[in-house]
Parts: sequence; C-alpha cells; structure tokens
Amino acid sequence: MKRLPPLPALHTFMITAQCCNFTRAADLLHITQGAVSRQIAGLESHLGYALFQRQARGLSLTAQGRELYPRIQQVFNLIDEAVEHVGAKREALQLKAPTCMMRWLLPRLLQWQKERPDVPVELTTTVQHAVDFRREEFDAAVVYGAAPGNAAFHHLFDEQLTPVCSQQLLNGTTPLKTLTDLEQHMLLHPTRDERDWEAWLKAAGTQVRNIGKGQHFDTLDLAMSVASQGTGVAIGDWSLIGEDLSAGRLVMPFELKVRTGQAYYLVYPERPEPSEQLRELMDWLVEQAQERQV
Repeated sequence: MKRLPPLPALHTFMITAQCCNFTRAADLLHITQGAVSRQIAGLESHLGYALFQRQARGLSLTAQGRELYPRIQQVFNLIDEAVEHVGAKREALQLKAPTCMMRWLLPRLLQWQKERPDVPVELTTTVQHAVDFRREEFDAAVVYGAAPGNAAFHHLFDEQLTPVCSQQLLNGTTPLKTLTDLEQHMLLHPTRDERDWEAWLKAAGTQVRNIGKGQHFDTLDLAMSVASQGTGVAIGDWSLIGEDLSAGRLVMPFELKVRTGQAYYLVYPERPEPSEQLRELMDWLVEQAQERQV
C-alpha cells in the first residue's frame, strides 16, 4: 500500500493554494516562509509531480495542483465536521435522588429527554435523603429534609401528608367517610415507623386504635403501589403523587393536607460553576415543581 503524504504538509498545501503566496501562507500558518517552502517541496517529492509553478510575481497552481486542491479541501472539511460532531456529543448529567421522588421525578425526566435529547441525564436512585458532593460525583441531587446548609439549592416543594387509597376501596362495602372509619381499614406506612400517620392524625385532631397494626414498607413507592391495588389506606405525600391522583390510581378520602416542615430541594455544588446545560435542567425542574403548588 502506498504511503500517504503527511497531513501537516497537505494542510500547508491547502493554505498555500488558497493564497498562492509563500509569505502569506507562512503568516496564516504561523511558521516561517522557509518552512512552508520546504513542506511544499517535500510534498511534491512524495507525490512525484509539481503542485506550483514558481514565477517572478508569485505562485500559480499546476494542472495537478488545481485538481488536487478541492479534494484536499474536502478532506479537511470532513475532519472539521467530525471533530465538531464528536465534541457536540455531551456527557450525560449525573443526577441523584431518593426513591421516594421517583413517582414525581421519573415522568418529568422522561419528558425532558423528549424535549431536550441533546442534554441527556443519568439518574441514580438511593434510599438516602442526602448527598455529599465531596465524595459523590454528581452534578446535582434531590434531597429531602431541612434546607441544606452545605450546598447551593433550589426549593422544589414542601412535604404535605394526606391519606390516599384506591377508588375501589373508597366505593367498597366498608365505609370510609369519617376519620373513625379509618379503624375499619388497614393503614399502610411508607416507612418502618408510624410517624407520618401520627403527624396527620394529630393535625386532624383524632386518634385511631389500629395505627400499629398496619403494613410497613421501606419506600413511599411500595406503599403507594399497594394502596392503588385496594389493599388499604396509605399516608402519602401529596406533592409527589400528583400523577397517581390525576390518573385515578389513587384518590384522597379526606381534604386535609398536613405540612410537616420538611421539603424537597434540588442541590448542586457551588464550585465549579454549573454548566449551562445543568442550569437549564434545574430551571426546568423548578418550573415543573411550581406548577404542583397550591
């Protein structure tokens, strides 16, 4: 196979062919006129034919030079396009979120990818409610609790507890119209303790005897899934289950929503500065969260 001429020499030929002047080509290439002349001479020796006619008033392309020039120009244009195309492929933004956020966050990330396929997002779920950017390499994270003190953040929404169940259970033979009717149903807990039900019942000004006899789950998602099947009444976060309520998978037997003082925040490291793509994603998620507020 014939050895190809060196790429730098071909680039020097292309620039020189554009201006037909060694001095001007040297200025454009930021090398000496002698270096341009040597590269052209070496290229002509490699090819076996002359590319330029040396004249008293400058240079002109030979017939072979005129034929070669547009082809070499096309090659370098293809190289430029390839480099630009690869560079335009963005690395996915790395986002972390607790599993309790999935019912709200996942549909919106899927919508984001439809609208902005040029800004991919990779989501890591966890049972943890916090993030440590010093040890975890995420671009941003959703956290639950009090306002973060060690990172920049955007407030998404407050936790608002309310009982939810299936329409099938609500329309069943066992009534669920008053607070005391809760004692006739299995209570579903999204955590291993009963704190969410206790907080809501306290705000409602009532107590029930069966609070400790229900089913306990490790995640909100599991509790909501079981409730949607008509098994019992779960205590859920109204801010997170809007999709289930809109679709009729869950209904609210009571209007009372109790704010716990906890909230969900979108946090990110202050240093380095967030990229333009990350800012666009965060602004979009904040807008989505604001649409859910009352």
